[in-house]
Amino acid sequence: MADGENGGVDYARRAADTLGFSRWWQILAAAGMMAAVSPYQYVWSSIEQPLAASLDIALPALGAVFSFYVVFQSLSQFPAGKWRDRHGPGALTFLAAILAGGGYLGLAYATTVWQLYLLYSLGAVGVGIVYTVAVNTAVKWFPDRTGLTTGIGTMAFAGGSALVVPYVRANATVGAYADVLRNLGVAILLVTLVGAYLLQDPPDDWLDDESDERDEHDESTDEPSAEADDGGDLATSLRGRDYGTREMFSTWQFWLLYAMFIATAGADLIVTANVVRFADHFGLAAVVATAAATVLPVAAGVSRMILGEASDRFDRTWVMAISFVLAGVFRLGLIGAGRAEAGILFVALVMGAMFFSSPLYVFFPSIVADYYGAWNSSGNYAALYTAKIGGGVFAGTVAGYLVARFGWEPTFALGGALAIAAGLATFLLRPPSDAGFDGDENGSVS
Repeated sequence: MADGENGGVDYARRAADTLGFSRWWQILAAAGMMAAVSPYQYVWSSIEQPLAASLDIALPALGAVFSFYVVFQSLSQFPAGKWRDRHGPGALTFLAAILAGGGYLGLAYATTVWQLYLLYSLGAVGVGIVYTVAVNTAVKWFPDRTGLTTGIGTMAFAGGSALVVPYVRANATVGAYADVLRNLGVAILLVTLVGAYLLQDPPDDWLDDESDERDEHDESTDEPSAEADDGGDLATSLRGRDYGTREMFSTWQFWLLYAMFIATAGADLIVTANVVRFADHFGLAAVVATAAATVLPVAAGVSRMILGEASDRFDRTWVMAISFVLAGVFRLGLIGAGRAEAGILFVALVMGAMFFSSPLYVFFPSIVADYYGAWNSSGNYAALYTAKIGGGVFAGTVAGYLVARFGWEPTFALGGALAIAAGLATFLLRPPSDAGFDGDENGSVS
C-alpha cells in the first residue's frame, strides 16, 4: 500500500492540505515527547537502589512507588483523552510538561518516602497525558497506517530511555543521583514543551467525502451524529462506525481486550520493573544487569515499530497471538538462563521477552480504533488503558508479595503464563457485529 493511500484515497495529501506540511511531523513531535517522559517507566529499576539508600528505607517499600506510577499514569489518561477529543492537545500537553518535568526535578530534593510517592505520582499524571496524546495523534492523522505510527510513538517511549540508562547506571550512587534526576527533569520539561507547541488535531471533516462540515457532536452521549455513521465519509468506510465510550462498554470484545491487557501488561511490567534485581538474584555479574537494563527498552522500542507495521499488513489478531505466546515462552526461558548463570543468554532472552510483549501498546490502540472508530479514540483507548493498573499492581505490590512468599522464579513463571494465556485468548476476538467493516475480519487494512 502506498504511503497515505487506501482505496484510491490520498490521506497524505489531505493531511498536508490541512496542516501545510507533512503529517509525519506530527508523529515526530509525538515520538519526541514519548522519549522524553520514558525514564519514569524504564529507568526506575536503575534509580530505586540509590533512592532507597539515600532515604534509608528497605527496597520492598519502594515497590509501591512503581505501582503508584502505573495507577496514576493509567487513570490520568481517560479524563485527558476525553478532554483532548473535544479541545485538542495544546493546553493539556503544556500541563503534562510541567508535571512530568517537575516530578523528576522534585525527586532530586526529596527527603522522605511520602515526597517520593507524591512526586512520582504527579509525574505519572504528566506521563499519562503525554502517552494518550501521542498515541492518539497517530490514530487521528493516520487512519491508514495506525499500527506503524502508533508503533513509532510507543517505540520512542520504550527506546528513548536506552539513551539515558547507561548514564543513570554509571551515576546510580547516593552522591550522584540527584544531579542525574535534575538533568533528566530539565530535558523532560523542554522537549515536552516543544511538543505542546507543535501538536494539533485534524479538523472534524478532513475525511468527509464532501467539504461540508460534520454535524455537531453530541457531547452528552459521546456519540457522533447519525450522518457520520451513514457510510458517507472515508473514516467510516475504513474502520466502521464510531462508538461512544459507553457503547463500547456494552460489547463483550471490550471486556476480553481488558482482561488480555491486564495479563500482558503484568507480564511486561514485571520484567521492566525488576530485571536488575532478577539478575542479582541469580548472582549474575553487574555488567549483565546493566546490559539487560539497557537492551530492554531498545528491544521494546524497535519491536513496536516492526510488529506494528506487521499488524497493519497481516491479520492483526494472528500477529497479536504469536507475539504474546512467544513473549511468555521467553520469560520462562529467563529462569533457565539465570539458573545456568548464562549471562549472554540471559540478556538475549530479555531482548526476546520484551520484543514480543511490548507491542501490546501498539496492538491494543490499533484494534480499539479498528473496532470502535477514531472519533472517540483518545477516550476509548484511555478506558482500555486503565487495565494497565492491574498489570502495574501485579508487577509492583503483588510481585513483591509473591517474591517474598514463593521466590523470584515462580513469580516470573506466572508472568510468562499470563502472556501465553493472553495470546491464546486472542483467537476469540472478532469485530462488534454492527461495526460495518469493509476490511478483513479483524478490521486491519491491507
